[in-house]
Amino acid sequence: MPTYDDALTLFHEWTKTDSLRRHAYAVEAAMGFYARMFGEDETRWRMAGLLHDMDYEKHQTLEEHPYVGVGVLREAGYPEDMLDAIMGHAPHTGTPRTTRMAKTLFAVDELAGFITAVAYLRPTGLDGMKPKSVTKKLKVKTFAAAVSREDIREGAEDLGLELNEHIANVIAGMQADATRLGFSASE
Repeated sequence: MPTYDDALTLFHEWTKTDSLRRHAYAVEAAMGFYARMFGEDETRWRMAGLLHDMDYEKHQTLEEHPYVGVGVLREAGYPEDMLDAIMGHAPHTGTPRTTRMAKTLFAVDELAGFITAVAYLRPTGLDGMKPKSVTKKLKVKTFAAAVSREDIREGAEDLGLELNEHIANVIAGMQADATRLGFSASE
């Protein structure tokens, strides 16, 4: 199996924009949090989060994403559970999310993007962020309108968590990697 360094190199080859890189790092951070919480292989889960949108910059259509990336990853020897999770994060693929990794990747993807948007509005970024800040903005349909509120709710349900608990977990994961995500680290 490829290493984390292999995954990072491949990700950087495919993903050049800072915004998409930060999104992948945020999803990776949340996946790391949940891997620790569930007693799973943190490196493997982080790699799934890092690579889930690796092809998106070049292949944004529903016919191509995430199929192209998964094909590249399969040829490079990434394990099927990671590939299934990456396929399952995109509802249009119809790939069932049967593993905890797949359910978690789906659950954190949209939410990590939404939390990032909320953090950009706050003078302290991620520092001191509470679920209430996020749930308040979730009610504003025009804020980060492209983010599926239904996917966020469904993701929490699939993990068997209350929405506020799920939001708190993703915030905590992202706070742990705040500097990498472009925010100041907590004091």
